[in-house]
Amino acid sequence: MGSSWAVSTKETYGAGLLVFHVYCDTLNIPEMKCCPVSLSLLLAFLSSYAGSYGAAGLKAWHLLHGQPWYVQANELKATLDGATALALPSSKRQKRELFTPAIIISLCQLLDLNDPRDAAVFTCLTTTFYSIACLSEFTVPAINAFSPTKHITHAHVSEVTDRNGLPVMKFHLPSMKSSPTEGEDTFWSEQQGLSDPKATLNNHFCINNPSALAHLFSWNHPNAAQALSRKELLTRISAISTSINLPNVKGHSLWIRETLEFLLRGIPFDVVKSMGRWSSEAFTIYLCQHAMILAPYIQHHEKGYWLFMVIYLFLCLNSI
Repeated sequence: MGSSWAVSTKETYGAGLLVFHVYCDTLNIPEMKCCPVSLSLLLAFLSSYAGSYGAAGLKAWHLLHGQPWYVQANELKATLDGATALALPSSKRQKRELFTPAIIISLCQLLDLNDPRDAAVFTCLTTTFYSIACLSEFTVPAINAFSPTKHITHAHVSEVTDRNGLPVMKFHLPSMKSSPTEGEDTFWSEQQGLSDPKATLNNHFCINNPSALAHLFSWNHPNAAQALSRKELLTRISAISTSINLPNVKGHSLWIRETLEFLLRGIPFDVVKSMGRWSSEAFTIYLCQHAMILAPYIQHHEKGYWLFMVIYLFLCLNSI
């Protein structure tokens, strides 16, 4: 059962569980009342400290040890919603500034793409952006933590074409939280301008030339080839952002903006959902520019409407 959770998930759950034990020790609550936890103690803990991660960790802890879980989903949601509503503004994280193609281009102009590290950083940034991926999917957690069975390598990259001859670059992510053994595929296509991921990838291969089983974004450190870590990338981007007075953009804001960028291009919601590899509708929380996204869908164009109807009827008749 423990193997069903990813290592990163267990680390998060463990942190919430630690806070729970500290909370109980502070209030001198006997250990016998901690597991199985009573409904009143659980709700008091969640509303005081932990939030949703604490709840998930506690539930996993009970499940692992065969203990009953008394709290109902509606009670848990009401408690967390109430705690959020009562939280002081100073305790809430500020909204992250979002990456845009314009910001990526600004960063490009300050990076030295002939430098091995900068070439790897910028290529990873553009690949992550245009494939609607998370930085952790294309980087390693630490430079000594690279594993070719868990992290993407040069051999996991290939160019494919559809039946119309349209090329896309495919990246196979060998091990994902939702698919630890088979992994998942993500894609991007060539773009215009300085943020084009194809041009940056070719430059990275020319400068760093990682071997087939090396991390895809390995760069030639003076001592030896080094896998690109998430910390290394964010540190470099943060330093440049500060120098040109850009907001300190965090890694997750990249994923949010990727989603938003393709929606603003008028790409249908279900296509963006497929590109981002979401199994739920969670990506809709990124719709932070509703009017601009919805504008193409709410216009009344008579010619466009009748063209759509002709195509629709044609497809229906051909399917009979």
